Formats: sequence, structure tokens, C-alpha cells
Amino acid sequence: MNEARSSGPVIDCEAAAALIEPLTDLVVQAGAAILAVNRPAMKVDGKLDGTPVTEADVAADRIIGEGLARLFPDVPALSEERAHLAKPAYRGSFFLIDPLDGTKEFVAGRTEFTVNLALVTHGTPLLGIVGAPALGLVWRGLVGQGAERLGTNGSVAEAIHTRTLPKRGDPWIAAVSRSHRDIRTEAFIEARPGAIRHVLGSAVKFGRVAEGTADIYPRLGPTSEWDVAAGHALVTAAGGKITDAQGDDVQFGRGREGFIVPEFIAWGDPNAALRR
Repeated sequence: MNEARSSGPVIDCEAAAALIEPLTDLVVQAGAAILAVNRPAMKVDGKLDGTPVTEADVAADRIIGEGLARLFPDVPALSEERAHLAKPAYRGSFFLIDPLDGTKEFVAGRTEFTVNLALVTHGTPLLGIVGAPALGLVWRGLVGQGAERLGTNGSVAEAIHTRTLPKRGDPWIAAVSRSHRDIRTEAFIEARPGAIRHVLGSAVKFGRVAEGTADIYPRLGPTSEWDVAAGHALVTAAGGKITDAQGDDVQFGRGREGFIVPEFIAWGDPNAALRR
């Protein structure tokens, strides 16, 4: 696997259209490798930040890393599992990978874990693929060309779209994290009277916003770029918008210490972001 490098070719949305199928194949292969791991018998190690890592994380990362190096050797790649090799800032296009998002969910025996793969150009995610292998689903989107959901069993892709702002008196559906709760996020949801919390793990929350079964996914505490980038592209492609709490854009690969995203809100209806 190649080390992540700080410069490379620039891939725009039009050129990215040719990448979506081979990238989807890598995500599906990585998901299959995760499912092949014997969870009750696997070894769980701890990273320096206290988060778990398993042989499933490593196996999925190897498949995606080697696949990207073979298919797109000139495009830098940044993976959570190889972040120590990264050389930001990224000035052109690069791949941003979380080979197993929701490791805690995976270790606990739940189904809400994902494989996240994004293509980022000039700091903005253009293409995002979120695979949920235990659910048999893949969500994918290309900004400017729409989003879709498909099954990992080879079923035909179905176009998806975010839904419009709930009418006055109708409840908001808020996708919220099972593992990460914070005071600011709770206050944000409470400001929408009657909001219904849909508790989910990993980037499945982005998928639910993109397909229109949730209205909003706020995370007003720190997370990592690889947790967000694929979902960012997916929701944007499906008609939504990602901002920070001030309504500004969220940027990636700019050299922020620890690759931290301080906060973000995924809005199904971009008009809702203007009424925050």
C-alpha cells in the first residue's frame, strides 16, 4: 500500500463518474472481509486514543488500500488505520477511508457498522460510498449526479433523495449516535419541539438522511474526517447539505491537527440550514 501523499491529480465530478463502480466493488469486498471475521473469537486491541481496533478493521483496510494502489496509483489515500503515514495538506484530490466505521458496534455484535470511502477534491467530498455489510446495503452518491441505494446481493440500484423540511407541527426525525452523546447536540435537537430521535451507529445515519427517512444528523462534538467525508458527499449528492453550527462549509484534508472535524450538521433539506 502506498503512503498517503500531499499532492496528486485533480479529479472533478465528471471524471469521478468513472470511478464509482470500481470503488463500490472495493467497499463490497471490504464488507465481505469484515463479515468473515469470527467476532466472538477475534482479538480486540486499543489505539492510543482509546478506541478499539480489530482484525476486521485491518482486513478491510488492506483490501481498500491495495485496491486503490492498484487502480489509482497516482491518487493519494488517507485511511484511519494508516493516518500516521499521512502528509497533509492535500492540494488536489485524495481518497479518504474509514475501513470499519462503528468498531464498537461491530465488537458488540450489532449490525450498524459501515465501510466509508470518499473522493475529496480541493477540500470538498465529491463522491461518497457507505457500505453497511451486515444490513446488505450500499449507499453511494456523486455530487451533481445524484445518489442511490443498492443491495450487496447485486440488486438494481434505486435512486434516493433527501426529504423536504417537515411542515409546521410535524416532528423532525433526528439521527443520533448510540455511542457519542453531548450536551450541545442534545440542546440542538431539543430546540426542535417534538423531534424524534432515531438512535443509530456509524455512518448509517448519513444513509438514512440521504434516503429521506431522517431529516437531520447533528454532531456538535469532535469526530474524525474519515467518519464524515463519505457521508458528506452522499447527503450532498442526495439533495442535502452539510455545514458546521454556524452554517459554514466543512473542509477536509487541510492539515487540521488529528484530522478532527470539530462539529457538523447533516441537513436533509438545505433550506433548513438557512433557518437554523
